[in-house]
Amino acid sequence: MQDTAGAAALPAPLMRALAGFFADLLLAVLLMLAVMLVCGAGWALFEGIRAGLQAGGGTDAQALAKAIGKPGILAQLWFTVLGTGGAAVALYFWRRRASLEERSISWTAARHASTWWLAAAAGMASFAFTVVATRLGQRLGVAPDPSNLALIKQALASHPLFLTVFVVLLAPAYEELLFRRVLFGRLWAAGRPLLGMLLSALAFALAHELPGATGKGALATGFLLLVYMLMGMLFAWLYRRTGTLWAPVAAHALNNALALAALGIWGAG
Repeated sequence: MQDTAGAAALPAPLMRALAGFFADLLLAVLLMLAVMLVCGAGWALFEGIRAGLQAGGGTDAQALAKAIGKPGILAQLWFTVLGTGGAAVALYFWRRRASLEERSISWTAARHASTWWLAAAAGMASFAFTVVATRLGQRLGVAPDPSNLALIKQALASHPLFLTVFVVLLAPAYEELLFRRVLFGRLWAAGRPLLGMLLSALAFALAHELPGATGKGALATGFLLLVYMLMGMLFAWLYRRTGTLWAPVAAHALNNALALAALGIWGAG
């Protein structure tokens, strides 16, 4: 992650830039689905063998399926880490690996105190905006609770340490690597940073709240998509402004840490 995305002297042709962006996006989706499918199959096989051994090998298929059940909270978190994180790392090395010059620029930026002040300000601003937007949505009769809130609350109660590592360290690292370095960086390097901010932020939002897949109404889903998009655009701006991916990683981590602390102290909302 010690890298920056250099901007082209002249913008690349729009269609070529978009083709590269959507190719990266499609590859990311396919890799995530493939890894999660393998993880799910591996988990089911392990649980099936364990259930069969406990039953002495005389369990029928229906009883075995019932014994296997569904992945627990910890397994679901690991599936997410391996799926999204694996896709991010694979695409970084395959499609958007930083050059030596980019790494040098990134490390230089990381040594400036202003980089971390900006990252801290962006992280706090992102959290404050989310709180204000949530309160506004509630006043308007919308319930803008993220679709993963129930899972996060359960994990906080049962696996607080792992959840903290996941939310504050792992998720910010692989999400920034994928959405800012790979996706935003693709269009930034093509000389189209504003388009990159918009499209990568949209992809970031859809990864968190996919319409039709969360059971929420159109208004609540649209509200959440807007919040995530603005957050994604802020982190992309920070990446471009500072020249190091470590800045949005830190801002994202601070935002998540504040949100997790608020959830632990005051609960949802």
